[in-house]
Amino acid sequence: MYEILTLNKIAACGTNLFDKSKYACADDFKNPKAILVRSASMHDMEFGSGLRAIARAGAGVNNIPVDKCSERGIVVFNTPGANANAVKELVIAALFLSSRKIVDSIEWAKTLKGKGTDVPALVEKGKSDFSGPEIKGKKLGVIGLGAIGAMVASAASYLGMEVYGLDPFLSVSSAVMLPSNMKLAKSYKEIFEQCDYITLHAPLTPETKEMINEETLSSMKKNVRILNFARGDLVNDQAIINALRGDGMACYITDFPSDALIGIPGVIAIPHLGASSPESEDNCAIMAVNEIIEYLEYGNITNSVNLPNLSMQMTGDAKICVIHRNSDGIITQITKMLADKKVNIENMESKSKKDWAYTVLDVIGYQHGLASLIEQVDKVANVRVIR
Repeated sequence: MYEILTLNKIAACGTNLFDKSKYACADDFKNPKAILVRSASMHDMEFGSGLRAIARAGAGVNNIPVDKCSERGIVVFNTPGANANAVKELVIAALFLSSRKIVDSIEWAKTLKGKGTDVPALVEKGKSDFSGPEIKGKKLGVIGLGAIGAMVASAASYLGMEVYGLDPFLSVSSAVMLPSNMKLAKSYKEIFEQCDYITLHAPLTPETKEMINEETLSSMKKNVRILNFARGDLVNDQAIINALRGDGMACYITDFPSDALIGIPGVIAIPHLGASSPESEDNCAIMAVNEIIEYLEYGNITNSVNLPNLSMQMTGDAKICVIHRNSDGIITQITKMLADKKVNIENMESKSKKDWAYTVLDVIGYQHGLASLIEQVDKVANVRVIR
């Protein structure tokens, strides 16, 4: 029986995919085979010896100690694209909110309560304070063209915007979603200098942290509107506040409120609603559960953040699945060990992802105890045998 620990509420349409004769799913297991998580922080968790996989029902994995998991031979999955449409719709809404001062105007209209028959005249007199530009014909810079960024670029193009896009790691799957008239920017500088609106969809890395700062803001248009639905730390909050107070930008909309930003004129802080739709939660749950099933039952990996994608059908009597450092000589040691034991390798595939690799051997003649021997090979983190 595979015990699956849930750290957050996971949509039933996902957990119901577990075969109840093979899986038990609960929030109190002490040494589960896999963990399903959404936003709960796992950095201070102690992992049991039996843990083999963690699936994040969402794209970001900042709440998971990925390096620690790799060292322990634990596969970390995410669900890229499952919540993309939900975030895209909120970003498109934010484009309009940033332009037309809709939020401020609604709050102002509430102050007219009790003015009786004077309300229509007051509305006509006060509405000019909330005018703003249309987005049609304006230039939008999309930084990060993954599933969400590509969808935003396409939708904005249909709305008549002139779209500039930039992603040094553009994938084929995202490229096919991009509008044909989108301009591929050559640098951040080009987007900063040319665009009226900038929307951030880049991952948080040492290179992208606080990419929006005093220096980059100074190179932008004075009425620039910046949207951040990716990660709060992509932006230096104080630099944003200074720019707004000094008329260096028109508006900042973020899905990641901070104490410093709340209540600042020109800031619209949304309480992390990007993926908060029932459809998004369902999609993420279904994808995360399927990833766990494929890995635990068949040893197949899809959408892992710390290991490569690899799928292999078993034709022999066992699949030996080895997580190890991406170092020379490890596979040679493993295959020699199997040859010495007269185990025949029918098929073998090995792929790497940065510092780590995943090797799967489809064998005939597997012998009890081989997994323990392979685990003793230097730089091997975990060995599983599927029969």
